[in-house]
Amino acid sequence: MAGHSKFKNIMHRKGAQDKKRSAMFSKLSREITVAAKMGTPDPDMNPRLRAAVLAAKAQSMPKDNIQRAIDKSAVGEGDNYEEVRYEGFGPGGVSLIVEALTDNRNRTATNVRTAFAKNGGNLGASGSVSHGFGRVGLIAYPASAGTPDQILEAAIDAGADDVESDEEGHEIWTSIDNLHPVARALEAALGEAESVKLAWRPATPVDVDGDAAGQLLKLIDSLEEDDDVQTVWGNYEVSDEVMEKLG
Repeated sequence: MAGHSKFKNIMHRKGAQDKKRSAMFSKLSREITVAAKMGTPDPDMNPRLRAAVLAAKAQSMPKDNIQRAIDKSAVGEGDNYEEVRYEGFGPGGVSLIVEALTDNRNRTATNVRTAFAKNGGNLGASGSVSHGFGRVGLIAYPASAGTPDQILEAAIDAGADDVESDEEGHEIWTSIDNLHPVARALEAALGEAESVKLAWRPATPVDVDGDAAGQLLKLIDSLEEDDDVQTVWGNYEVSDEVMEKLG
């Protein structure tokens, strides 16, 4: 059993969800449309679309919104979006990977660079930090899905590689190739997941506290406020005590 993990996408912090719900729905819709456009509009036949729909449901996105996002793919919306990845360094020696869906590379690059510069970070070249991460599959369940032992047993039976559980929930890690087979097996045992996605998992987490932690969270918030940014991954760990001090 892996130890407790403080490695969380900042979008999942309590309190941030409601404030960013409108922006979150927009980003979820964009991912659904692009996923449907790249494959088939049937979630059962399109693993990426299924993952996007599950993520939307986990954020209580209305069914009508989800269907509208899928329908947009049939009329050509999503054609102009491309996936872009940025890599950089944040306060406290943290490495960050920023994933975006954009229809204007110049706009997105400028916004991301500005966010780094204004919040104590530096945008790096492609490959500058990703070598310190593994590209893996990540399946997330709420704490209510079961005890750590129950989740661990289900994950082993499903063929997962690792599990991390804490009071907030369970993270189940897989290889890229096994992500969707494991997710389907877990769904049969535990119900629908909160999210199923490709992730960047850090090889060596970095503890961040004090002023650096506050500035890092501001940087991540600034990045995620951009409409084009879908996900921000990092190798940071911020303790519960530091989070409480930061409010």
